Amino acid sequence: MTQELIDSSTQPAEPSQPQFVRWFRQVAPYVHAFRGKTFVVGFTGELIKADALNTLVQDLSLLSSLGIRLVLIHGSQPQVNEQLQAKGYQQQLTQGITPIDAAALECAKEAAGEIRLDIEAAFSQGLPNTPMSHAKIRVISGNFVTAKPIGVIDGLDYRHAGQVRKIDTDAIRHSLDSGSIVLLSPLGFSPTGEAFHLTMEELTTSVAISLKAEKLVFLYENPGVTDGEEQVIPELARLDADALLRNQTQTDHTARYLEQASRAVKRGVARAHLVPFALDGAILLEIFTHDGVGTMVVEDTLDDLRAATIDDVGAILRLIEPLEQDGTLVTRSRDVIEREVENFSVLEHDGIIFGCATLNHYPEEQMAEMACLIVHPEWQGGGEGDLLLRHMENRARNLGVKRLFVLTTRTAHWFVKRGFVQGGVSDLPKERQAAYNRQRNSLVFMKRL
Repeated sequence: MTQELIDSSTQPAEPSQPQFVRWFRQVAPYVHAFRGKTFVVGFTGELIKADALNTLVQDLSLLSSLGIRLVLIHGSQPQVNEQLQAKGYQQQLTQGITPIDAAALECAKEAAGEIRLDIEAAFSQGLPNTPMSHAKIRVISGNFVTAKPIGVIDGLDYRHAGQVRKIDTDAIRHSLDSGSIVLLSPLGFSPTGEAFHLTMEELTTSVAISLKAEKLVFLYENPGVTDGEEQVIPELARLDADALLRNQTQTDHTARYLEQASRAVKRGVARAHLVPFALDGAILLEIFTHDGVGTMVVEDTLDDLRAATIDDVGAILRLIEPLEQDGTLVTRSRDVIEREVENFSVLEHDGIIFGCATLNHYPEEQMAEMACLIVHPEWQGGGEGDLLLRHMENRARNLGVKRLFVLTTRTAHWFVKRGFVQGGVSDLPKERQAAYNRQRNSLVFMKRL
């Protein structure tokens, strides 16, 4: 993954007309899904220092024009430190919570004011032949955040360093309803009129939780959460994210953002993203492409979703039986289920298994078949099928699968809505072609992972 800012000399050639049409069609479902939804975006002061603000503003302007409601929170640590150094103070803010004395607080106010004006100016651009052409975007800032002092911890007085006490969600929603973008600085105010310096990460997360945002996005310096081979992990269930934090496998910098992402998802935010700001168009790539470019944390209820065991065979058979009787599924004997049980995953709640799916791997072709994706009728409608699908896609990716396929006679529309494209029997692995039941005449659908 390229982490350097891309200049015009390294821009790829313009796409051909068929490429553009294909790309536009692929993006359209995301546009429909996100129109009217609230995204809370936090970005570091390092992004501003790297002269990436104008590019980000253009991308955010595009999101706004697509009907996405935006709340932005900027960081300011390097700018505050520059102010402190210029005034001859020795204190420097560090990552995370730092004690803030009176001098540092004044520098934080000055830095926040300058950054806010720079952001407002960037959103006021309207030059022809740029993404901001004819854009008329209003940016609203205000005292939306009530703060409280951190106080004294282990004998250390944090003075003007604060925490979020309350977010004025009604006022923010009113501003969003008017079509404006809301911009917040990492400062909050107490009912007595005192100002407190907040961390951008905590403020962004608190705002996302209060607004029940569809997405929380952190734009920061690192590429995202990485595995043991330093490869970016595209998607993490919250419990897996918490396990990484406990095992201290990430840098302190990434761990701080991952902790906030986990907190947001646990408190009801649908998706939380850690995205590298140094990649040109990173926020667009993360939102409008399937795999994204950073790490997405989701509330994949892994306490309910697990690998099947031999003790689950009876429950799986009970789920499958009605669909075998009406011809939706091929009949599978208990012996077959027992023999292949390690391929199954099940959804369980309070000891009741109400969903399952299986994955058959064809390593030579880097393909896998997903089958038996079932959710009990009494549990349908709550997104459980999508949860199972996402889980099986992740299992397939972990096996190195590039294409996932399904064979279906009754549920083609459901798979098409989730990105599967109709193929033919000749597209299947040779082993699966030989086992294809031509009497059933099942339709073949493929999805690239």
